[in-house]
Amino acid sequence: MSMATYEVLAASHNTLDVGAAFLGGLLIAGALVWAIHFGMKVRDQESARPLPEEQPHLPVGGAVREVREMREPDEMPVATEEGERLMPYQLHPSGTRTGKDQSRLRWLPGRSGSFGGGGIGHV
Repeated sequence: MSMATYEVLAASHNTLDVGAAFLGGLLIAGALVWAIHFGMKVRDQESARPLPEEQPHLPVGGAVREVREMREPDEMPVATEEGERLMPYQLHPSGTRTGKDQSRLRWLPGRSGSFGGGGIGHV
């Protein structure tokens, strides 16, 4: 083969590479245009956004605040009065009484309190 033949083959490979890249770019651009068009059609079918008058408003008394209180655990019976074992659906929610002491437990200075830290934590 002559040198001219190699040059033609190399040029044809470059042309094919550029053409394939161009067609791939067109394919990706077309897919993006289709996706945007499809998204706009879906958005048009959705219900309208609520007006400002339809938005929720604060209650007349203002915002509702969180209430923190210490609760006392209830004694959990092991069996019914007839001696039958209690099932989970027979139990009432525990911690239903407000505790007498409403001070929160705090970590003591110099104590770790973390899991595996070696300290006893709070008292």
